[in-house]
Amino acid sequence: MKVKRALVSVSNKDGIVEFAGRLSELGIEIVSTGGTSRSLATCGVACREVSDLTGAPEILNGRVKTLHPRIHGAILCQPEKPSHAATLEAQGIERIDMVVVNLYPFQKVAAAGAALDEALEQIDIGGVALLRAASKNFANVVVVSSPEQYPWVAALLAEHGDVPEHARRRLAVEAFAVTRDYDRAIHRYLATESESSVDLPACLALDYEKVQELRYGENPHQRAALYTSLGQTQAPSVVGAEQLSGKELSYNNYLDLDAALAIVREFQDPAAAILKHATPCGVAMAPTPSKAYERALACDPVSAFGCVIAVNRSVDQRLAELIHETHFVEAVIAPDYYRSALDLMTKKQNRRILRATFPDLTHYAPRPERQVRSLVGGGLLVQDLDTETLSQEDLRVVSERKPTKQELDSLIFAWRVVKHVRSNAIVIARDTETVGIGSGQMSRVDSSVLAVWKAGERVKGSVMASDGFFPMRDAVDAAAEAGVTAIIQPGGSKGDDDSILAANERNVAMVMTGRRHFRH
Repeated sequence: MKVKRALVSVSNKDGIVEFAGRLSELGIEIVSTGGTSRSLATCGVACREVSDLTGAPEILNGRVKTLHPRIHGAILCQPEKPSHAATLEAQGIERIDMVVVNLYPFQKVAAAGAALDEALEQIDIGGVALLRAASKNFANVVVVSSPEQYPWVAALLAEHGDVPEHARRRLAVEAFAVTRDYDRAIHRYLATESESSVDLPACLALDYEKVQELRYGENPHQRAALYTSLGQTQAPSVVGAEQLSGKELSYNNYLDLDAALAIVREFQDPAAAILKHATPCGVAMAPTPSKAYERALACDPVSAFGCVIAVNRSVDQRLAELIHETHFVEAVIAPDYYRSALDLMTKKQNRRILRATFPDLTHYAPRPERQVRSLVGGGLLVQDLDTETLSQEDLRVVSERKPTKQELDSLIFAWRVVKHVRSNAIVIARDTETVGIGSGQMSRVDSSVLAVWKAGERVKGSVMASDGFFPMRDAVDAAAEAGVTAIIQPGGSKGDDDSILAANERNVAMVMTGRRHFRH
């Protein structure tokens, strides 16, 4: 079916004069509206006004232009049906075979922080209706929803005098994606204005755009892709980071880097985190990033083989030298790199080097975010991210001996780290560096024994953090026997009294937080 008439009404006028001119050269009549009509006429492209078809002027300062039965009847008719053909003839409606529309830039205006009145004026009504009508009737109407489609559609028209049905269907699918994303952007903007940030939505819409296909998922037989969130200000993130060097990131690299970045976001002072399998091998905070890295690596240098590293300060020459000397580092993420440091680190061509999207984390305050996990068949689990912070005022001392100032600082450091360790989680720390980590054991006492074993002689005079309470005194006894002098834990178990008794018997200071940090 040859295209004879096209309705053209666009907000983004990139390429429209050339495209409409090409349509006109192919003998297709152009019908247009307002600003689009003026742009075409100025450039010598002949077109009719929409009001010529409707017999009605644009009204309400352009709010109503194409919302008319003569327009939508012309688009939605099925000419193969005698009743439709008869209606068109009786009403004097001229068919429209092509709709070229892009929408008011609501997403751009909303992202710029527009006030409500301004944003509402950028909600396109007629354009969305035109796209949906043309897409519904793609068997009879060609719908063009983006300037990127102009060259392709023009080439098809030049070759066939029409657009084949498979191409019409593809164009319709893309147009429905445009209206879907547009409505989601409007909903997101208005919901942000009206809904409480503490509410979990009754209907959860996930707005993500595919960035790239990955080589594979967790294992080579699993397909995978990376998506980025739409319409949200990006917090410091792996997805938003710039890769400066190295081979393509894998699915597992993204998981590890994300987990590492989440740890160093906990600290305002220079900090480093070394991870394997989304679990920290070592974490430290120190006066300089190079010292932080040295101390983090010392926690478990054997497990650090094939690790990822995150730091919350720019990488200087000394830190670059330390990382370069470390056996097999998969990836590094940092706010920035000194030129000489980057030159050194990129000498190992396969090592991935990423620059995150923030200058540093000195003044970074995480905003409330939610975590989505597809762990249940047929559904999703959604929760708030665990961003709770802890100060000394939040602690309740339950032992006879109170912790020293040095122990308190170390306990708070260990507590910030333990929430990033798989439950059952135990972190043993000295000052502001980890010396032993027990992760993912089915028994809390096993995690304690593992952390003590990892710490070795450095366990003497250390403190211990547990992500959950102690149901029995056995883990406390094991830690105290090894040389732990202070313990931080949530409390709330029926066995609290036994744990406190064990601490008192061994002169161990114990504090409770009233909150746990499970990470499954």
